[in-house]
Amino acid sequence: MASKRSVQVGRVTVGGGAPVAVQSMTTTQTNDPKATLAQIQELFEAGCEIVRVAVPGLPDADALPEIVKFSPLPVVADIHFNASLALRAIEANVACVRINPGNIGGDDKVIQVVEAAKAKNIPIRIGMNMGSLPQHLRSMAVPSPAEALVEGALEEVRLLERMGYQNYKISVKASDPVVMVNAYRQLSEKVDCPLHLGVTEAGTPFAGTIKSSVGLGALLLDGIGDTIRVSLSAPPVEEVKVAWEVLKATGLRKKGFNMIACPSCGRADVEIVDLAGQVEDRLRNDYGDEIMEIAVMGCAVNGPGEAGNADFGIAGGRHVGFLYAHGAVLRKVPQAELVDELFKEIDAWIAAGKPDHRTKEAFGKHEGTELDQGDGPRVTLIGAPE
Repeated sequence: MASKRSVQVGRVTVGGGAPVAVQSMTTTQTNDPKATLAQIQELFEAGCEIVRVAVPGLPDADALPEIVKFSPLPVVADIHFNASLALRAIEANVACVRINPGNIGGDDKVIQVVEAAKAKNIPIRIGMNMGSLPQHLRSMAVPSPAEALVEGALEEVRLLERMGYQNYKISVKASDPVVMVNAYRQLSEKVDCPLHLGVTEAGTPFAGTIKSSVGLGALLLDGIGDTIRVSLSAPPVEEVKVAWEVLKATGLRKKGFNMIACPSCGRADVEIVDLAGQVEDRLRNDYGDEIMEIAVMGCAVNGPGEAGNADFGIAGGRHVGFLYAHGAVLRKVPQAELVDELFKEIDAWIAAGKPDHRTKEAFGKHEGTELDQGDGPRVTLIGAPE
């Protein structure tokens, strides 16, 4: 089930029906606050909403006050094995502390961390993954890895609940997306707190994007998950880009453009790969976070439907192409001018305040008109359905 409770990570509400937040993690040495803040700024500009920093030692903890003070994003301190580092992080006013309560020195150490977090109203993320399972659950993980992850997380939950502490969220990550999905589905039936999703150690950009998209997408479409992180062996900005594409593809968030482009085939009358690349480059470089849907189609088979349903679209023909806007064909355009004419229309639309003209009248404007594709087939436009 979806989380009912929420926690406050800095200015970002996590859970309780709040929008799914995008998170990433810095790759700099945290004890170099200048480099870490520079990377956090890059993540912020890419659309990251929460950032995690590693705190493996005292020099990293000592750098936290400066990082927290100047970071444009809420900072989560990632702590392992050392309760004193968690206490230093809380003292530095981080927005959240990520710990595995079972590996920071026993119940007395956990009590210290929880009491300090309570005093400052700082949430804790219980982080469980296959690499951090307690010893007594490792034999269980061989036949039932998802069940072992869930039981490990619930043991930590029970520990915090005994202390009267409910200001927490949970993650049960695995590098196998099937295990990860099963674990989160099971966990969501047992808790109502926020869940942070991720396929951990997903891999290089190509394979890691696919694994993350499968795992995150399956859960988000089930209504499970409140924050996400895409873990790639790549600069963290790339993680943020993929995370936003996942959220857009699942229909949960909108940010920037959504581009529809056909894969090309023997029917295509244009070099669709080159054409789509030109359009995507200009959108990415010049239009920032403008929310719009653009279609680039290669022929008259899918072009009228797909391009006609987008805010703007172009569809190839022989020697000429067609420019669409809000459900209507605007005009035929020579192939060499398609991209420039597309962006002229986009610019005019943005300048006019992005009005939505997707009406039956717009569809019907060219109803019954035959479009001549030069030496190609003729296409007859139909009106919008009632």
